[in-house]
Amino acid sequence: MTDRPLNSPRLSDLARRLLADDFRWGVATSAYQIEGAVDVDGRGPSIWDTFARQPGRTVNGESGAVACDHYRRWADDVAMIGELGVDAYRFSIAWPRVQPQGQGAFNAKGLDFYDRLVDALLEHGIAPHATLYHWDLPQALQDLGGWGNRDTAFHFATYADAMARRLGDRLASLATHNEPWCTAVLGHEIGKFAPGDRDPQLAAQVSHHLLLSHGLAMSAMRASGARCPLGIVLNQSSVTPATDSAADRAGAATEYARFVRWYMDPIFRGEYPQDPGIAHYPEVRAGDMALIQAPMDFLGVNFYSRIWVSREDSPRPAPNALGQTDMGWEIHPDGLRELLVGLKDQYGALPPIFITENGMANADTLQEGRVRDAARIDYVHAHLEALAQAKAAGVDVRGYFYWSLMDNYEWDSGYAKRFGLVHVDYETQQRVFKDSAHWYRDTIADLKADAGRAAGEAAHG
Repeated sequence: MTDRPLNSPRLSDLARRLLADDFRWGVATSAYQIEGAVDVDGRGPSIWDTFARQPGRTVNGESGAVACDHYRRWADDVAMIGELGVDAYRFSIAWPRVQPQGQGAFNAKGLDFYDRLVDALLEHGIAPHATLYHWDLPQALQDLGGWGNRDTAFHFATYADAMARRLGDRLASLATHNEPWCTAVLGHEIGKFAPGDRDPQLAAQVSHHLLLSHGLAMSAMRASGARCPLGIVLNQSSVTPATDSAADRAGAATEYARFVRWYMDPIFRGEYPQDPGIAHYPEVRAGDMALIQAPMDFLGVNFYSRIWVSREDSPRPAPNALGQTDMGWEIHPDGLRELLVGLKDQYGALPPIFITENGMANADTLQEGRVRDAARIDYVHAHLEALAQAKAAGVDVRGYFYWSLMDNYEWDSGYAKRFGLVHVDYETQQRVFKDSAHWYRDTIADLKADAGRAAGEAAHG
């Protein structure tokens, strides 16, 4: 890695003050997107292995079979994270790697892999933040009905308890699920993600079983004396009606209920939101909501864009100065501030919040050993400013994880979309820091220096 001076934006005084002290800086990945080695050392097949083999499901039929080859290159990747200057790394545990059938025997080689990863992170001064489920359900459980089968929630709790016992003494946090909305809606209602079902009623029931599994896992991990902070990660967005018409406002309320409240309300209020625009509700058994409301130590929020709602053929908003990402998502940083302040106002005292994912896909190219991704720098800069404004409004945000550490397998988009701070050549597996990685590293270093100076001044009174 070499230093490259960049004409890059500097954070405002407000952001430098609020993000400098006692704030965690990290990067994030997920198992299926980077590990590869899907048939190595006893790992069982996942629903994504199956889904990607089905014609037409992913771009070019691509899968995570190799991805970034992280399972073999993990030691070099941990060293690379250390060079980036972050103090935290968020990763997911592949359920089929540690428990190939999703129930029954655990796989010693899979468990050993995560032991080595966590220990290496700690040796580099990087806090390990783990997620138990990032969409790679063991295929053996899918064959029994998957998340549509209530039994899967209980199998998940057993898996969660085992992982908390194995790693919990060294983890900085442990999340049950990443983005259950994606599992339920994209996987079971729209069919865009594994397992590829298109059944709205099934999707509603899956969402409930995911939340139930979260509650069961929280209770099991607490009962066994888990030492690390426990929580969940939800993808959320602000919602904007196109006009002030009754139809647009009602549509926006429905979308907010389906996307944000559908998971927040059960966890923090013990009920699903009632909205005339929601047609499908799950079967809820006695005692389920009490389990789902298990107290949490943190809430992870993944934010990428806002939701724009038009029920009267209103035009989409005019492109703002930051445009769109390579995913076609509008770049709207103020939506992050709006979302977080709204959560604070609507739900009152929430556990500490981490921004567990935020980032952009960009059409990056490696030219003469360099990736000039100024658009990504602008994206992160603008979202950090919005985050600082949310903190100034009283939102308890404790950290920020950029998605993602490196270019990786982007689900049904295959390898066509690049979110990483680090460029990956998938043919050679060469990693190269993009300009955004240099900017992120230097920004974090500056903020830590600010915090150090402030601490020194305070000590000398």
